[in-house]
Amino acid sequence: MKIAKIEPFVIFHQLDTPFYFSQWQYDTRKICIVKITLEDGTYGWGEGYGPASVIKSGVEFFSSFIIGMSALEHENVWQEMYLRSMDYARSGILQAAISAIDIALWDIKGKLLDQPVSVLLGGVKNPKIEPYATGLYFERVADLEKKLVDEALLYKRQGFKATKMKVGLSIEEDLRYIKAIREAIGPEMRLMIDANHAYSYQEALKLSLAAEQYDISWFEEPVSPEDYEGYRKLREKTKIPIAGGECEYLKFGFKRLLENECVDIVQPDICAAGGLTEAKRIATLAQVYSKDVVPHSWGTWIAISAAAHFVANLDKNPGRMYGDLPTMELDRTENALRDEVTKHELLIEKGILHVPNTPGLGVEVCDQALEKYLFKEEIKDESVVEIRE
Repeated sequence: MKIAKIEPFVIFHQLDTPFYFSQWQYDTRKICIVKITLEDGTYGWGEGYGPASVIKSGVEFFSSFIIGMSALEHENVWQEMYLRSMDYARSGILQAAISAIDIALWDIKGKLLDQPVSVLLGGVKNPKIEPYATGLYFERVADLEKKLVDEALLYKRQGFKATKMKVGLSIEEDLRYIKAIREAIGPEMRLMIDANHAYSYQEALKLSLAAEQYDISWFEEPVSPEDYEGYRKLREKTKIPIAGGECEYLKFGFKRLLENECVDIVQPDICAAGGLTEAKRIATLAQVYSKDVVPHSWGTWIAISAAAHFVANLDKNPGRMYGDLPTMELDRTENALRDEVTKHELLIEKGILHVPNTPGLGVEVCDQALEKYLFKEEIKDESVVEIRE
């Protein structure tokens, strides 16, 4: 059961409708997915979160070290990659490359053993998940408030019990849109806010105190991920639970987040923080600190399915602050790479996600769509080099 081939693919799509948040605008989607094939032809799919072309280079870097290793001994593979990158990449993009490879190996392991990944992680403790709808981004439209309210009501009609909106324009604008959305969806639907670390501690505190009246389930990434002290102080002074972690890597990054008492809810991105192998360790660490775990997820159905299997295995927390069922992120924004390139076995009905019981992740890739969206890098003529002194 040795690894024979590792193929990273960068896929790209120009969005029909650009959208933006507190930091910058999205007008394209660009994602790196990875196919690992064994000697017997068994294959699995993984995905990395971050700059796709750089992740592809990271996957290529690791490939020479792990081809020929046993796919079933995924922890040995993980450790080999970790040690090979430790001197210069204890966090960041190479960890996303490790994540993509690790997820593909879990997919393979499930296919070889004819079991879903959630079972191989230790067992299905949560066969049903109540995902929240991620959307409510900003668009350059004449009436942004109406756009946001209409979108929130759409999610409610679709059966979602919770939705997350973006903040970070300004405190005044944020409060205006929070108020409008809360009034539109009513008190029974949970509402979270996400600043993508747009604010300073003082700004985040001002927004938090003013937004408490709108029953916010959590405030995500209120300040810079480097500002552990700001996180800690904010958590002490607001009634709104604080969430974060999508910019942390490996258990060591989450140890810093937790030992500084920064968050109530831990949000590892499985496609960046070290894959399913490391996410399992992060969940154990969060349990030591009595924190909830809600993974960040942004990408194709490979990433979403990995998160679903992970959440299915989480220990039940009767004290969770966001609902009776475990939750996870379900991106609702435009994404042809998700909806055309990848096919999945997840059943989502009336706001409930049913964890699949098919072998592996339960995800497949459409070859035609993969070819359609494959990113073609421009070939530059490097035959002439001009030297200036």
